[in-house]
Amino acid sequence: MLSERRAQLDCAFTEIDAVFADCMVEAQALLSAPALDAYIESARFLGKMGRGVEPLLIFLQSWPQTASFAGEATLPAVMNTVRAINQSPNGRAIAPLLQSLPAVARRLPAPESLQHYLDLALELLVQTSGSIHGIHKTYASPCLIAFFEHAPQVLQSLSIDGMRTWARYGVRHYHHHPEQQRQYFSLQSSDSLAVLQRERHGTLLVDQLRKLELYLLALWQDQALLVSYSTTTATSAMQPYYDAMGMRLPDVYGDTAIVSGPDRYRAALAHMAAHRRWSSAVYADNYSPAQRLAIECFEDARVDALSLRIYPGLRPIFLALNPAPAVDACNPLTHSCLRHRLAMLAHALLCAIPGPWPLQQADYADPVMREHVRRWTVAMESSDSSSSDMAELAIAYLAKTRCQSDQQATTWFADSQWDYRDDNRHLWKFHELSDDEESFETPKQTVDTQQLQSLPPRHYSEWDYLSQSYRPDWVSLFEGLHPAAQGSHIDLVLEKHRALAKRLKRMLDLLKPHERVRLRYQEEGNELDLDVAIRAFTDLQAKSQPDGRICESQSSNGRSIAVTLLLDLSESLNDKVPGSSQSILELSQEAVALLAWTVDQLGDPLAIAGFHSNSRHDVRYLHIKGFGEHWGDAVKSRMAAMQAGFSTRMGAAMRHAAHTLASQKTDVKLLLVLTDGSPSDVDVSDEALLVQDARQAVKELATQGITTYCINLDAKADAYVRDIFGKQYTVVDRIATLPEKLPKLFMRLTK
Repeated sequence: MLSERRAQLDCAFTEIDAVFADCMVEAQALLSAPALDAYIESARFLGKMGRGVEPLLIFLQSWPQTASFAGEATLPAVMNTVRAINQSPNGRAIAPLLQSLPAVARRLPAPESLQHYLDLALELLVQTSGSIHGIHKTYASPCLIAFFEHAPQVLQSLSIDGMRTWARYGVRHYHHHPEQQRQYFSLQSSDSLAVLQRERHGTLLVDQLRKLELYLLALWQDQALLVSYSTTTATSAMQPYYDAMGMRLPDVYGDTAIVSGPDRYRAALAHMAAHRRWSSAVYADNYSPAQRLAIECFEDARVDALSLRIYPGLRPIFLALNPAPAVDACNPLTHSCLRHRLAMLAHALLCAIPGPWPLQQADYADPVMREHVRRWTVAMESSDSSSSDMAELAIAYLAKTRCQSDQQATTWFADSQWDYRDDNRHLWKFHELSDDEESFETPKQTVDTQQLQSLPPRHYSEWDYLSQSYRPDWVSLFEGLHPAAQGSHIDLVLEKHRALAKRLKRMLDLLKPHERVRLRYQEEGNELDLDVAIRAFTDLQAKSQPDGRICESQSSNGRSIAVTLLLDLSESLNDKVPGSSQSILELSQEAVALLAWTVDQLGDPLAIAGFHSNSRHDVRYLHIKGFGEHWGDAVKSRMAAMQAGFSTRMGAAMRHAAHTLASQKTDVKLLLVLTDGSPSDVDVSDEALLVQDARQAVKELATQGITTYCINLDAKADAYVRDIFGKQYTVVDRIATLPEKLPKLFMRLTK
């Protein structure tokens, strides 16, 4: 099947062959069968588009991840945008568009929001691309590439509506200044940053998503998917709602005078979760629209009351978000006042719930309203109140309050909607489905288990020192087990250095923990503390309260260190060592074998991995020894098969190594990087770019409590290694001494 999929691509780019199998693993795991066909067909188009291999490589690696965030149905919109760009002078912007798409989809997970983003991109293309005669676009947009590159960064601060305002400001004010336009969309001008700050208002749902999911799970034992919708592009009356696909919430909530944005999200979730727990659907066929409104009013009050019984802390938030409408606000001669009366009723019902209320309540004198508030209160005192009970109460209330003015064409809406309450579409069911109702069937995903032999690619950001920002999801890293060979070769290496091993053994004996510490007065332990036990027995006989801490345990003042050894397996390791018949790779192999033996003697957790790269699309991370593996034949066989090739993209490899190292339960976490040169790759012409990215990776690891140390085999390393690792490095000028120096250096670092 893999060969068939490769044949469907119908392209001769050899760069695809190295990553295609791994990309298909991820695609088959994340995409349905129809979406997988569309994925291959879109990749085929990109390969024949005439823009080189870059767009195709990016799409193969990024689209499954994008689809997992924004949905498979967004592919046609993305490809339409690609085609529109390809038919313009902006073909170079296709790769940045596809590259930034996973990060953008992560911030705009709703398909509608992603569509708004793509529409904005096409709007920029039309407005900023130049034309000679005003007919066809002949000059590329000066800002489109910068827009795509910095879109994830802008969406960290703004909603899609704020981003649209920010982009339109740049087009409007710098339309005739290409260089200033480029600076604006690259976030390099003070004007751009000022507009960005001005449009940053309220609380973005995407920033609170994880907290709200935990809130929903912890307080309501509900695991619904949270999806955002745009507050500007949606109708002004749109409210939160939930359906089979999840809970829908506004993409941004501003702070009110009393309630913060996060609390508004919590109130909306609490109200919907209460509906999901206590409401039951009612047949709507025999109710008029006015009757449905009244039923919803009583049912909303019921679930709010049940929520407050469990979480009374919601009281001030609910009341602050449920304002008291003025009695005379609606004029029945000009407007239908039905919604206004129900708004007053909703506030009265909320105030009727027992409990301390910090805000002033409105006192409505309407006797019919008071009577039905009393009847609702009595119904709520029963433990088995239901949605049907609320329907009966609502019909009775509406029958006594209905008036001729309710038929007015103009309805009064002021203070009659509360943004924390959903639109109650879940409350209604119908005997006969209309043409508007649709049934959605989740497509079954089929996975070819024979191809799931390696992990899908991991995408890592890369630091761009020129713009002082990250390129999101820029590097694709593929990990897997290192191939194996004859492990007996490593045994021969250890035999070759037997004399050195004996010297190391004597040094190791000094490092091993020997001193034992006695911990007394323990409630649980592996031994009985006789003195304390006898004293407790005596107290018991004397009818006194004995001390129950009669156990003791022992611990050593031992080492608590976990180490990951990261090996640079780039092509330069195949070079011969000056004055020796061995290559740098062979000497590194001997040194690593001795180090692994040394660490095994000490008992420290150790992981060994190698890495090399062939552009940012193909960084390989090869596991040689895991933390859970013992020093044995399996590890030796992988170590014996070490081979060198390609380039050195160090930053991504260090970030990936930190994942497993950070999870170790030790006091000290050490990442040892063994390399013979400066970070470099075939697709990078600026030598400082990958050096600065590796430096940024070292800073990131430091924030995770990981110490990074470099052993460099390049005699000229002083020119760049300090920039990356600071003072945490050693340059081994005489590579022939590496097998002896590496274990000793490790023992010195971990002493």
